[in-house]
This record gives sequence, structure tokens and C-alpha cells, in this order.
Amino acid sequence: MSKIVVVYHSGYGHTKRIAETVAESASAQLVAIDAEGNVSDADWAALDAADAIILGSPTYMGSVSWQFKKFADASSKKWFTQAWKDKLAAGFTNSASMNGDKLSTLHYLFTLSQQHSMLWAGTGMMPSNKKSSTRDDLNYVASFSGLMTTSPSDASPDEMIAGDFTTAKAFGERIKAVAERLAR
Repeated sequence: MSKIVVVYHSGYGHTKRIAETVAESASAQLVAIDAEGNVSDADWAALDAADAIILGSPTYMGSVSWQFKKFADASSKKWFTQAWKDKLAAGFTNSASMNGDKLSTLHYLFTLSQQHSMLWAGTGMMPSNKKSSTRDDLNYVASFSGLMTTSPSDASPDEMIAGDFTTAKAFGERIKAVAERLAR
């Protein structure tokens, strides 16, 4: 069985709920980046031991949160030794708007993974893009490069859309399956 770690920052709890759903479906360990942008030494060790790392951040002003950025900058010590080379990588983000420039955040996460010489996996999902589609359908936000979810700015984490959780679950299952395939 592959060891998968979901490392994420969440500012208001929405991204945390998505991270928990992805981690549960991927049988992954959760590593939360704290409010100051830090993770523990044990968390760094878990990331180093992982076969796959799933990166998650809310989209704030078209990119990752500053806390996630601080974590990413700190990962340069891992880059220097290529500690994460050839690990599987994937990413997810949440923002208040349907678009919200989430793709910029996913591009940031992708670029970070490529700096670390990692292997990137997207969602592997077709979009729900028919007239009959609703927000509760799988991959309604229609992202291919990584998981995107949307939480209205006035919605609490408990009011998030069921379709986003269905999509997050499928995303976690995909990353787990890809990690297992690469481990063979």
C-alpha cells in the first residue's frame, strides 16, 4: 500500500473539509499547515516518507494563501536534496467564486511539484457540463488539472455543496489508485 500525505492550509474551514474528504478516500495522512505557515518536524518526515503528496490551499487573490506559500518556500530544503523527486503529486483548491482564479492556484501547486521533480496527476474526470447538470454533480466546476471546489463567501463549512464532496472523494480515490499503480 502506498503512503499518501495530504498537506494543506485552510483559512476558514472550507479547504479543511475538502482535505479531510480527499484524505479519507485516499487513505492518506493529513498534515495541516498552521495559521503561521508552519508544519512540525514529524510532518516534514511524513512528507519525506510519502509515495504521494497531495497539496491543498484556498485560493486567495488568485493564488495560494501566504501560509501555504511559507510552507512551499520552506520546502526548498527538500528541493536542494531532491527529497521528493519522482513522488506522485496532485493538488486542490477552494474559493468563494465559481472561477475565482482557482486555476492560478492549481498552476502554482503544479509548478511547485515540478520544481521538486514530482509526477503530477490531474482529476481524471469528465466535467458535468450538460443543461441538466447541477452543482451536486461530479466535477461540476469542470477541472482537469486538479480538484476545484466552490464555497460561497457567506456559507459556513457545514453548508458546502454535496457535489464538491462527491468530487473530492473521487479525486482522492483516483490519486490512491495512481499511487498504487506507480508502486507496482
